[in-house]
Amino acid sequence: MINLAPQEFVTWDQPVDMLYACHGRVKNFCRQLSILPDYLSKNGVNQPVKNDVQQILNYFNLAAPLHHDDEEKDFFPALLKFVSATQKTKVLEDIAELERQHIVLHSNWDKLSAQLTQLIQGERDNVDAELIAQFIAGYDVHIALEEPLFALGKDCILPTELQAIGKIMADRRKV
Repeated sequence: MINLAPQEFVTWDQPVDMLYACHGRVKNFCRQLSILPDYLSKNGVNQPVKNDVQQILNYFNLAAPLHHDDEEKDFFPALLKFVSATQKTKVLEDIAELERQHIVLHSNWDKLSAQLTQLIQGERDNVDAELIAQFIAGYDVHIALEEPLFALGKDCILPTELQAIGKIMADRRKV
């Protein structure tokens, strides 16, 4: 379907950069999803599209939930521990909204995932463009709210705490 540039190489020693890298992959997969309906109408379901859709399924079924765990279990608590008192109320509000959005993102994914799975199994030949648009819009809003917190965390979380977070993130994936 579309060739995507490789992500800049980062390691678990840079957990905030890994969070950004995950968002980069989300954006790339969302771009692929955005062109999928038109591609299918012009070219049908072929092996390259099945391969791409399988990669998208793998990412959002496996990596995205781990990414959300990284944020909710490790990054957000560390951020709250190190953020200034004047910033804390706003950060708490943003985190509460982001965690609510995680639930909606997973729900939207469940619906889209079912259609994508049917597509690669030969049970359908199209995917609901409105459902794709809803899924992408959810991530657009989510990433716009979340990435300023990544920047804040990079500035205020102690390096030793960031190293500990990175180790937990790597262990979560058994890397």
